[in-house]
Parts: sequence; structure tokens; C-alpha cells
Amino acid sequence: MTNIPQSQSSPSANRPNRLAGEKSPYLLQHAHNPVDWYPWEKEAFERAAREDKPVFLSIGYSTCHWCHVMEKESFENDDVAALMNRSFISVKVDREERPDVDGIYMTVCQMLTGSGGWPLTIIMTPDKKPFFAGTYFPRESRFGRIGMLDLLPRVQKMWEHDREKILKLSGEITEQLRQEDEPQQSEPVASVLDEAFAQLTQLFDKDNGGFSSAPKFPTAHILLFLLRYGNRTGNRDALHMATRTLDAMKDGGIYDHAGFGFHRYATDARWHVPHFEKMLYDQAMLCLAYTEAFQATGDQSYRKTAEEIIAYVLRDMTSPEGAFFSAEDADSEGEEGKFYVWAYDEIIRTLDRDDQELICSAFDIRKQGNFADPVSGEQAGTNILHRQTPLHAIAAAHRLSLQQAEARIEEARAGLFAIRKKRTHPHKDDKILADWNGLMITALAKAAQAFQRQDYAAAAVRAADFLLTRLRKPDGSLLHRYRQNDASLPAHIDDYAFLISGLIGLYETTLDPQHLRAALSLNSIVIRHFWDKDSGGFYFTADNGEDLLVRKKEVYDSAIPSGNSVALMNLLRLARMTGNTGLEEMAARSARSFFSSVRQAPSAHAYFLCALDYSFGPSYEVVIAGIPEAADTRKMLQVLQTTFLPHVSVLFRPHEDSAAEIMQIAKFTRQHTAIKGRATAYVCRDYHCLPPTTDPEAMLVMLQADRKP
Repeated sequence: MTNIPQSQSSPSANRPNRLAGEKSPYLLQHAHNPVDWYPWEKEAFERAAREDKPVFLSIGYSTCHWCHVMEKESFENDDVAALMNRSFISVKVDREERPDVDGIYMTVCQMLTGSGGWPLTIIMTPDKKPFFAGTYFPRESRFGRIGMLDLLPRVQKMWEHDREKILKLSGEITEQLRQEDEPQQSEPVASVLDEAFAQLTQLFDKDNGGFSSAPKFPTAHILLFLLRYGNRTGNRDALHMATRTLDAMKDGGIYDHAGFGFHRYATDARWHVPHFEKMLYDQAMLCLAYTEAFQATGDQSYRKTAEEIIAYVLRDMTSPEGAFFSAEDADSEGEEGKFYVWAYDEIIRTLDRDDQELICSAFDIRKQGNFADPVSGEQAGTNILHRQTPLHAIAAAHRLSLQQAEARIEEARAGLFAIRKKRTHPHKDDKILADWNGLMITALAKAAQAFQRQDYAAAAVRAADFLLTRLRKPDGSLLHRYRQNDASLPAHIDDYAFLISGLIGLYETTLDPQHLRAALSLNSIVIRHFWDKDSGGFYFTADNGEDLLVRKKEVYDSAIPSGNSVALMNLLRLARMTGNTGLEEMAARSARSFFSSVRQAPSAHAYFLCALDYSFGPSYEVVIAGIPEAADTRKMLQVLQTTFLPHVSVLFRPHEDSAAEIMQIAKFTRQHTAIKGRATAYVCRDYHCLPPTTDPEAMLVMLQADRKP
């Protein structure tokens, strides 16, 4: 683990800068730097133009380890601050608050350097045109990496003496950015699913699971695609790649075996040594993947993992109002991972003698430690809990039944967790983001269905209600961030798309039409303000938002699916649920707009492929007509909710007294009534309807008729 270098200038000795009035935990971390920081605001760029200075833009987030390092090394250092304050106007941005700004300049960094990451460092003209990009820079130059004390004077000298070259370069970069988002229109073809699967087969790590060497990221949307591809084709290899990866992650050190939840990524190929920060979006996406894997396989270990993720989020990442916090840091007491690792003697002291050998074998605990420091390569002397040996083998070795071994390991885990709670906790980023909350609502809704857990549905409803009241303007449009009773910042396509997806899932979970109505209302705003009327697809920013350097359309999946991928799925689902063919035509235009880009690298657009998989069909619409609380209605709905049916949309048409709202949203449900008072399923497949049935098993046969064995 890495110790953060000590500051040469105590931040408490400095007066607050302009960031002191911000709400972002990341910006507030820099509020006592000697750097004369501005937040991203008009005044900073006006001053840069007035004083003829370049803008030094630094983008990061509060739980970013190397952002902490760069702050301690450079931004708290008086010599670095003096150079920045004399020759630059310095702007600090929280990439989680302003993903629109981050997305533009991260693309610049990738264009200029071939890679990206945070902290992101951009130097640009007062009119926001970039001419230099990089990520982390040390204070002093070392190992071929230029340091801030050398970089800043060089840039300042170029600005004074080579201005024409800088302006020419910044203009070329800006023009290249503007040309980037002009893909050719192309009609989607189903063979792209096979092409993506072939790519993933080549990338798959047969020994360890996952789709890279090191570092390894838990790209849940790839697993969602593989589950759908296996369901569509009957290809066992697709299911194997998904389940092998899910198994390796839940057994690896990337999973927090003491307190649950997943860390950001693994630094090694075996999922053993994590980068220890925890992000809400990872919990949401992985919860969704494990839940769907349970539906597809019936493997109880996937249900257990999904429920543990939710336990972590509801325990540690939920605000008093019911919305979800953003992240927990990797660092505590200036050291990455200190909160999570264990010395051998510390574990032994907590256990009864009878349990010591059992727990050490269960979690691979060793006297010398079980991992090497990723920076020094030396044995760390501490242990990361992980599972190397199958439970049945551990039980057999200790002459225990599976149930006995599991119970004793769980008791010991709870004991370790109780001890760990007394440690200094990592920093929690407690801002509430609409997009990440939308992902978590989606995951909770799916888990509520799959596991028949009403408490999960209630948690999802509470979060959705918070977003729809506290992060919504009087005109119905969304805001992006809430913290300390302040809702602010422009919402982007991810905010809308992810929340709409969550609301659709909530409708199918609770059958309350208000969630479907809210989804349709937000979707109409998305179409009005984000839709590209000329080429199709959705811009990242609204047409009534801030005028940035470029207005991007993004479709490439990163740590989470792109807003366009989720918006495409939303259009398809809402079209089928409401009978609105206009939404389906819009979905077709969006798919055509991006397909040429998707086909160039199919596996990098996994969630877009999930939406295409839905569009290629066969897809099904099911209307259940019945009395809400009747046993036969509950049984019919339970079959739909617990089975893996990725191509099915569900509507509920209650008895006459309470059917008015759903009939207003989906007029075709007027004709659907319970036959002889019994719960009845009306199934339509690819635009034609099948005979209604009152038998849940007969309904399931219809819905799985095209599934390959």
C-alpha cells in the first residue's frame, strides 16, 4: 500500500480559497490549498482573458487515491502554488458533479496521450480550448515523468514566446473534437451480437475470469450481455464466461468479505489485490448482474452476493432521506486500504482456538501476509480476505457439514466486521447523484422481483421519491447533484436515462402506474431537450444548458453503460408498454445513428448490444388482468418476476374500479379482463397476440418458446 507524501505546507495554515463555498466534497478538500482555485464558473475564464493567462484545469473526485497524492505533493505546496497563482488561472472540477466538462477534456487527454484517468490535468486558453493534457504529475520530475515545478514554467514560457503555435494546436484539437461525433448512419444487423461474443471469447481470461489481464475492472454490462446472448443462442460458453467471472469476483479480494460490497477494481489478474475505493455505481451494476445470474441459473450463491451488496448499500451508503451516497475512499489515515486489511495476529486474537484454522483456510490468512504491495512489490505483511478454496473442501477438511462450516465462517466474519467498525473509517463522499441513484433504484427493483423482497422495493421507492421531489425543478426537469439541502448543477442524459430505467423497473415491481407515468414524463423532457433532430441519438447535455466547447453524443460504455445505450433500451420498453410506435421509430433512428461506431468495437458497447438484442426480438408484451391481492394474481406475477426473461415487458390491468390510470397510459389494456374472475395473462409476441391463459406455466411456455436449450 502507498503512503501519501507529507505536505510541506499545512493546509490549515492557509486561508480558505474560493472553493470553501462549494458543496462538492472533492472541491472542499482543496478549499485550504494555497492555490487560488476557482470552481468552474464564468468569472474564472473572464479573468483569464482579462489578464491574458492560460487556464490550469484539474479534474478529479473525492475518493480518487492519486488525486489525494497530487494534492498533498503539489497543491498544498507553497512553491507549486506560487507558480500556479502567478502564471495561470486555476480551476478545480469534481468530475462526478460535472461529467459534461470531464467528458470533453478526458477525450482531449486520450487524443493527445493515448490514455486517460484522474487526476486529469488540462491547460487551455481563456476560451476553453485545450493545448496540453495529462493525468498525475509529481511535484518534482522523476523517472521520466515531468514534475509540476518544471512543467509550469515551461508552459508559461511557451505562452509568452510561442503563442501562435499554442493557438494553432488548440484550434486543431478543438476541430478534431467537433468532428469526432459524426458517425455514419447504418442499419443494425443481428450478426453484431455474434461478433461481440467472438471478441469477448478472445479477451476472456480462462484461468481467472474477466476480460483483461491487470488491472481488472468489474464490467457488469458485459456480463449482462453474455447472459442475454446465452439465453438467445443457447451457447454454453457465454453463460460460462459470465458465471466464471462472477464467481472469481465474489471469491476475490475485490469483494469486501467482512463488510460486503465491491471495491473499484483489482490491480492483479486474479481479482486479489483491489484498489480499495467503493463506488455506488459498481454496487448497482454488480447487484444487477448477480441478480440476473441467479434468475438465469438458480445458483443461490449469486442471490447471496446480491443481497450482501444491498445490505452494504442500505447500511453504509444510504442517506437519512433514503437516497444513496456516491462513494467511499480507498484511503484512511493517509494509507490506501488500511481500513480493509488484516494482520495475522489481529485475526487470531479475535477467534476461538477451534475457529482459527478454519477461518485462516477459508480466507487464505497467512502469518507473512497474503499479498505483495503493488508499488514496492514487497510482501505487505497483512492479509486481504479472499476465498481460494471451495467451501465443500474446507468443510471436508475440518469434518464439518456445509451448513456447519458456513455458519461458523459467518459468525467469525461478523466478529471481524465488529472489530473493523472501530477503526478509522475512510472518507465517505455523501453527495447524492441522480444518475448513480437511478442505477441503484434499477438494481433494487430487479432484486425485489427476483428475490420477492418487498423491503427492497420499498427502499427503491423511497429513493425514487426523493429524486423526483428534491432533484426536480418546477418545470419537471432534473438536477444532477444534492448535498446538504442543496440541489444544483445541470442534469445530463445519464441522469434522465438511468432514473427512467429505474422507474420502469419500479413499475414492473410495484405495479403502481405512477412510476410508469413519471418515466414517461421524464422521457418526454429527454426527447425535447437532448434528442438530435438531424441525426438521431441523444446529446450528453441539454439544448438549454451551458454552452461548452463541444456538445457530445456518447455511446461507448465506460465503468457504467452510456446514457445513449440506456436511453435506447428505455425507448424500446416504453414503446412496447404503451403501444406508442413513435417511440419505437425514435429507437430505430438512435440505433442507426450509432451502429457504425458500435460495429467497429462491439464488445466496448455491451449495453447498447443488450438494447439491440431486445430490439431484434423476439420480444414479448404481457398484460396480467386480475385482482391485485388475489393468490392467483400473485402467482402469475411471481413467475414473471423471478424468471430470467430479458425480452419481456409487463403491464398489470387491475379490476375495473382501479384500472383507469393504466388504461389511460396503455389504451390497449381496456380490452384485457380477467376470464371468469381468474388472473389472466395476455401474451403478445413480436406484434401478434397469442390466446390468453389463466395457467402460469402455460404463460411461461409461451414466453420461453424461442429460448434455446
